[in-house]
Amino acid sequence: MHVTGYRMQGSPLFGRFLLRIKILLIVITTTMLSVSAQTYQPTAENMKSREWFQDAKFGLFIHWGVYSVLGDGEWVMNQQQIPIKTYEKIPAFFNPTEFNPVVWVQMAKDAGMKYITITSKHHDGFAMFDSKISDYNIVKKTPYGKDVLKMLADECHKQGIKLFFYHSQLDWHNPDYFPRGNTGGSWTGREEKGDMNKYLDYMDTQLSELLTNYGEIAGIWFDGMWDKKDADWRLNKTYSLIHKLQPGALVGSNHHRPPYDGEDFQMFEKDLPGHNTTGFSPEQKIGALPKETCETINNSWGFNLQDKSNKSNKELIQYLVKSAGYGANFLLNVGPMPNGKIQPEHIDLLKQMGEWTKVNGETIYGTRGGPLSAREWGVMTQKGNKIYVHILNWQDETLTLPKLGKKVVSAKLFADKSPVKFMENDFGLSLMVPKAKMNDIDTIVELEVK
Repeated sequence: MHVTGYRMQGSPLFGRFLLRIKILLIVITTTMLSVSAQTYQPTAENMKSREWFQDAKFGLFIHWGVYSVLGDGEWVMNQQQIPIKTYEKIPAFFNPTEFNPVVWVQMAKDAGMKYITITSKHHDGFAMFDSKISDYNIVKKTPYGKDVLKMLADECHKQGIKLFFYHSQLDWHNPDYFPRGNTGGSWTGREEKGDMNKYLDYMDTQLSELLTNYGEIAGIWFDGMWDKKDADWRLNKTYSLIHKLQPGALVGSNHHRPPYDGEDFQMFEKDLPGHNTTGFSPEQKIGALPKETCETINNSWGFNLQDKSNKSNKELIQYLVKSAGYGANFLLNVGPMPNGKIQPEHIDLLKQMGEWTKVNGETIYGTRGGPLSAREWGVMTQKGNKIYVHILNWQDETLTLPKLGKKVVSAKLFADKSPVKFMENDFGLSLMVPKAKMNDIDTIVELEVK
């Protein structure tokens, strides 16, 4: 570079000039990022969707893909380090002739669930829908040859269940997913080169297909950004595309960080909001967006033949109740078998949850977190002038709560509407529930306040 009157290159003046240019560029870039980070303005339709989402409280998560053939979970390709050329043989064995979307949707409704979130593409890169940009999909590569997502979407619309699509940003199969992240190493057989922007164009095209060919979609549930958490994922471009194609669709991402601009709900994997028992979320703080926590019905997301660690009916119901107490939805996962059926023991557990929600759903659906945060004994939910005290772990007959900030007009057991003795004083609110009236899963006391 030359400037008239000076020989700049190699001189101290030239070095200072370059430094100033670099600083200027950094300031401009930071300013642009700051401005772009504040550009997302949710539409009225989107805000309405958020309100619905917060009211829904309970959803069905479905991890289903060709990996189910191996019966060793959805991470089997990475865990067993199966090269791409070998893994590409698996779709030929995937023929879910017993898949029945009517049964699946009805099962979710009977459990008291209001929406379904299903894997459209997991980390193995295999699309469970009729993608036109890639032949690596269920229609082109399996003997089944049908678009299961289209079948499920049609049935969800028919039965009034909202549908979300899980979509993996991480891809162990696509050659342009480069540089490689923390998973999907050299064992895949991919060349050590690629074009990440080309891959993201590919991902956006598949998202466009999902948002234009399957009717109204409630939202996109992203996963996999943690594989290269500091990479440029072009979130603004991808999120803007989704909101443009379906303004009411909600965007969420399982990145284990505070929400990014353009996201509509915040998710917590296998943890209640604010907790980090898994170690996944050291950076994650609770934001102001609607919240959701997801958990497995056993210990696996995808079908695992050897996983018999099913959670009890009590554990699952209490997880739903606790989630509601934290102001969050509960997204409960099942991993269908390769034949298209849900494991019978999981169907039975969902049925038991449905029996509970039919009786007690009023204390969950449409509620928000109660005036008190979660305690050792349980949680609170509230709706209008009703506060529901969910006693999940309490042996004594008297439970004393801190002051609620509102006057309690009446207290009664939700189960049989029988009155509950209570007393308010300087110490707070004391509720007296006879042991004979206590429920092993959830003793619910309904307070009317003013």
